[in-house]
Amino acid sequence: MINRSLVRALFTSAALAAAGVMLAGCNSDDISLATNAKANQPVPPKLIQTMVEKDMDLNSPILVRLFKQEAELEIWKQDRSGRFALLKTYPICRWSGDLGPKVREGDRQAPEGFYSISPAQMNPQSAYYLSFNTGYPNAFDKALGRTGSQLMVHGDCSSRGCYAMTDEQIAEIYSLGRESFFGGQKSFQLQAYPFKMTPANMAKHRNNPNMPFWKMIKEGNDHFEVTRQEPKVDFCEKKYVFDAIRAPGATRDPVFEASSRCPAYAMPEEVADAIREKQATDIAETARLVARGTPVARTNTGIDGGMHRVFAARVPEGNTGLSEGGDSQGLASFALPRAPGTIPSHVNPPKAAVDSRPSNNLLMGAPEEPRIAVAAAPAPTRVANAAPTAQNDGFFSGLARKVGIGGSADATATASTPPPAKPRATEARRSEPPPRPEASVPKTSAPKHEPRQAASRPQLKPSVSDTPAAAPAPSPAQVAGSAPIVQSNSFDSRFGAMK
Repeated sequence: MINRSLVRALFTSAALAAAGVMLAGCNSDDISLATNAKANQPVPPKLIQTMVEKDMDLNSPILVRLFKQEAELEIWKQDRSGRFALLKTYPICRWSGDLGPKVREGDRQAPEGFYSISPAQMNPQSAYYLSFNTGYPNAFDKALGRTGSQLMVHGDCSSRGCYAMTDEQIAEIYSLGRESFFGGQKSFQLQAYPFKMTPANMAKHRNNPNMPFWKMIKEGNDHFEVTRQEPKVDFCEKKYVFDAIRAPGATRDPVFEASSRCPAYAMPEEVADAIREKQATDIAETARLVARGTPVARTNTGIDGGMHRVFAARVPEGNTGLSEGGDSQGLASFALPRAPGTIPSHVNPPKAAVDSRPSNNLLMGAPEEPRIAVAAAPAPTRVANAAPTAQNDGFFSGLARKVGIGGSADATATASTPPPAKPRATEARRSEPPPRPEASVPKTSAPKHEPRQAASRPQLKPSVSDTPAAAPAPSPAQVAGSAPIVQSNSFDSRFGAMK
């Protein structure tokens, strides 16, 4: 039965893609979804098999969740019971900025909040292989005067305000979105969070100035986790409102405007009860963790974004940055699977932490005081003593003085006169980390400048679902000292010469 369902799902995927091409003349969204070779790659058979096992249809609705700190993108899909279930988790190759929402154009922040993705936001001709626009700014962002545009989820593992995947990953994610649109979903929801909204993380980040905003979007997270349904999102009084319905006795549905006063509204009673119970439990657990001395999140000055450890462990000088996993030295001890997809050579991993020490004031729950730099006292100048000693006055030293080489007067002058200062450039180069390769201008510029023109022969990427879990072991017959053969499109081949 499972095999028949798998064959039927594969046939449906191919038929829907062909139908999209035939309908391209009358629907602009179908043009953007169906007439590009990269955008038409089928959903991998392994992923379809997972759908069959989880009682999901190929073209049922999807929902996307993003977590910066964990550097993960989750695809949830509606099963035949009508509830959403987790289909697959993708490690994020690179995200930029800090934990917290995007505020203004050019701040390099990846957005946080709830956004809606329609077919028109899917870009099959992206300069970053494939992409979709997050829809930032939404009505809430605009009500607060926040600016920014063309914030994407895309390939190429290069980000300046976006969430960047590998090309293979975005091809698979894009195909799942395409099939949901072909199945009738008008838009899918994108939920972007700083971290998984657990009591442990809320306790860890309790003194972060973004906490009021995070508590607000956590309510939407709670709605989804309690109901396993896509929460209905509205805005009023410059805040989020979730799953609002007509108030008892009202004659019409409430009308919401992000900058206006909230209308009278209600929430389904069973949802409201479940939300109150979950929030009470989470608040109590957070308070318990704080009372037990849970340390506050470290101060990471100057870090730009993060990278999942499965990628950071395989990049020269790789670092997870603001994501969990530690630095490159610690990553070497992880038993990690093969990286899901190839990474271009211009990848720029996050920098190492400048100051990773938690503030004592923060641990006590008080705001952190500004730190004032104090100039260090100069080291005392050392003057060499030219007087010969019995220990150093050997045969050759005495002979040198007799013939007039290296007399005591010269020795005294040389020892008491400090040598001229040498340039510190060499010393600085030793103390600073070597520069990382920067992306080329088209790659590192914000995706808002990307051209929407595809190459005449776009390169197709293999599915990450079909990627083996680990590279095959070298053959016993391999000549000693020779390098193992790797695929030309593999991750390891990109950095083989740099190891």
